[in-house]
Amino acid sequence: MPSNSTRSSSLLDRYLARTVPGYEPGSVHLASGDTLNAELVVLGMGVEPNAELAAGAGVETGVNGAIRVNQRQQTSVEGIWAAGDCCESHHLVSRRPVHTALGTVANRQARVAGINLGGGYARFPGVVGTAVTKVCSTEVARTGLSEREASAAGFEYVVAKIKATTRAGYFPGAKNIVVKLLAERLSGRLLGAQIVGEEGAAKRIDAVAVALTASLTAEELVSADLSYAPPFSPLWDPIQVAARKAVGLLV
Repeated sequence: MPSNSTRSSSLLDRYLARTVPGYEPGSVHLASGDTLNAELVVLGMGVEPNAELAAGAGVETGVNGAIRVNQRQQTSVEGIWAAGDCCESHHLVSRRPVHTALGTVANRQARVAGINLGGGYARFPGVVGTAVTKVCSTEVARTGLSEREASAAGFEYVVAKIKATTRAGYFPGAKNIVVKLLAERLSGRLLGAQIVGEEGAAKRIDAVAVALTASLTAEELVSADLSYAPPFSPLWDPIQVAARKAVGLLV
């Protein structure tokens, strides 16, 4: 009989990034035709910016109706500034305006707006869309562009997906982790990543977020001097294993 970790890894591989066209009490219907039994369904529906007041005052809006701002959080109307869930951000990977409703982004934008309103000078360079969450024991993380977003932005890319463990495999408490990494086909520049796993998986996305902010390539991520000790990681961290696979696909 397969172990709990083997079954868990198989489920992650089978249902990762599947489209869900519908559900009913006790089950979730997948686009593949499979039906997944479920006692709990968590819906992440997203949010819409509340910018009607600004738009009505003549302030320019953009993506999803969010308020358009420059890097100092200034709007199109002199003397009016915006920050947080109501306004746009600049995406550092796609180099397009996006609406990213996250507390981390809102706080950083508010800091920039406050400094400028107080007579100082600050700028908000942009986002890469980093987010983490946890459902029961499953951790989920993302940064940069998904496949759909990369295609919409006109990128040609390779996709590397690997399965590993959060600690050295022989160390007690090692958990499953799946890493999916996107890299631009010609340049090798990292475009995005998603991680699904158990304890110790999700926060690894931060290293990829820094790599995206610095416009690193998959090869440069492979060469990054990340820490290692058996209680924390295999000798090759899972994100570097994914980067190595991406480099191989670029050849």
